[in-house]
Amino acid sequence: MGAAEGRRAMDPAFARTTVRYDGPEPANSIVINTKTRYLYLVQGDGTAIRYGVGVGKEGFTWKGVETISAKREWPDWYPPAEMRQRRPELPVMMGGGPENPLGARALYLGKTLYRIHGSNEPWTIGRAVSSGCIRMTNDDVTDLYGRVGVGTTVKVM
Repeated sequence: MGAAEGRRAMDPAFARTTVRYDGPEPANSIVINTKTRYLYLVQGDGTAIRYGVGVGKEGFTWKGVETISAKREWPDWYPPAEMRQRRPELPVMMGGGPENPLGARALYLGKTLYRIHGSNEPWTIGRAVSSGCIRMTNDDVTDLYGRVGVGTTVKVM
């Protein structure tokens, strides 16, 4: 693999795996550690499914507890006005599909503008690159999407 392909591949340290988990969160809740760049889906048997994620870049990070308020497959993207001010080349709306930055699935967090969503840039997983959203590979977000429902608690720390 050449240098260009290597930069476009996800770091294998962020591959989905099952790990021991002894945090206080109940089964079927999501915990996102923005420092280590992992999302944990708590299983309730002392384990969690751990997924690598991309997180907000400096100045765009946040912490708190939200619930999944909606789920969408191949969602349309409406970049917020603040984002379009920073990046005027962005469209007002982009239809869902493989070129859309929200990827294959999106889990909307409360009434915020933040989401857990897929990405068409897998090499960004494990990095601080977003405007605050939590990004995953399309395969991982599709897996998570099938395991959680609206109302699931999401703790971002």
